[in-house]
Amino acid sequence: MKPENAIEVKDIKKSFKVFLDKGNSLKEKVIFKKRNRYEIRQVLQGISFEVKKGEAIGLIGHNGCGKSTTLKLLTKIIYPDSGSIEMSGRVSSLIELGAGFHPDMSGRENIYTNAAIFGLTKKEIDARLDDIIRFSELEEYIDNPVRTYSSGMYMRLAFSVAINVDAEILLIDEILAVGDVNFQAKCFEKLKDIKRAGTTIVIVSHSLEQIEQICDRSYWIDEGLIKAEGNPISVHETYLSAMNKNMQERIEKEDAEIELEHEKNAEDRELPVFCSDIAERKGSLDVEFTDVKAVNAEGEKKRTFNTGDELSLEFSYKNHINAAQANIEFSIFRDDGICVYRNNYEFATGKLIELKDEGKVSITFPTFGFAKGVYLLNVAIYSPGGLDMFDEINNIFKINIFSEERATGVYLPECNWSNNGERV
Repeated sequence: MKPENAIEVKDIKKSFKVFLDKGNSLKEKVIFKKRNRYEIRQVLQGISFEVKKGEAIGLIGHNGCGKSTTLKLLTKIIYPDSGSIEMSGRVSSLIELGAGFHPDMSGRENIYTNAAIFGLTKKEIDARLDDIIRFSELEEYIDNPVRTYSSGMYMRLAFSVAINVDAEILLIDEILAVGDVNFQAKCFEKLKDIKRAGTTIVIVSHSLEQIEQICDRSYWIDEGLIKAEGNPISVHETYLSAMNKNMQERIEKEDAEIELEHEKNAEDRELPVFCSDIAERKGSLDVEFTDVKAVNAEGEKKRTFNTGDELSLEFSYKNHINAAQANIEFSIFRDDGICVYRNNYEFATGKLIELKDEGKVSITFPTFGFAKGVYLLNVAIYSPGGLDMFDEINNIFKINIFSEERATGVYLPECNWSNNGERV
């Protein structure tokens, strides 16, 4: 092992038996032998990395990619099928918080037993006891049985023990959401202090911002392999781009399946095929919408877009009463009910739509600047002055916007930064 390293992981592989229909009792296992069928699932397919002493790294990836398995291998909760793991120094893990707690013992007694699991002597625990209790903010309850604690109190005590064992290597798995908001902030600041003190840290988390604040490097694990490594911000941008693409493909596939189902059941549906199941329609239908869709720059019907894409809304109508003029209005609501944009033809152009027997009106956004989120479209067509509502459909369908922008808000306008007059 290199003297500057705290952790060396070399080509580790790990698989698990996944039972398809496992018998629960001995009788079931004997009588229904076929129920014991299983498949071998390869979780890690050969990953290698090194962590220098005092360095902090983050492990990211979608659920089931192998992040937590890697951390459990580091803690020696489980062992690899092949490959090697070498670690130098006392290890503390924030994985299964409070795994060694006994419910009938007091908080104080559990501090001693849990800290002993981490390798501390009684003398060392005595020296840290006041700091552990103070950090947990459970002074009033420390001599009460742990079974009387709320889940938040339980996690506070367990976290306080784990971070006060003066470990040289700290392993953390998705446990930074401990207690209330103030205590979470306190825990996060404590982790920063631990890193500044030279502790080696490995974090598994879906909170990319937390990793970026603490870690020197990130590893993106995908399908049991390291897909990318390096500067956290750079790796995270690559990861988010891939995740956005996967999510878009999934949503588009689901939308296509739903629309096909609507077409099959068109005769039994009160709503048109292009409407979602949560749509609400009212009006005389003297002039009615025959199709409403969102399309991209290539004219393809889509329900998913990226911030900044070209997006057009197309409204097709049929005029049943030879009405001469009408106005079309639409509004876009965020899925939490906030109206983020509303417009109509007359307001934008200063004139009404000259109706034909059948026609189509469209509006194009050259760079649709909405932030990442889910939006709902409402549309209406009505007579001049709004005296007669011909057709109004609310929640007609969802538009999913994806973005790799780190900025937050509802609208993300195009912008450029400059530093001392030089564009960045």
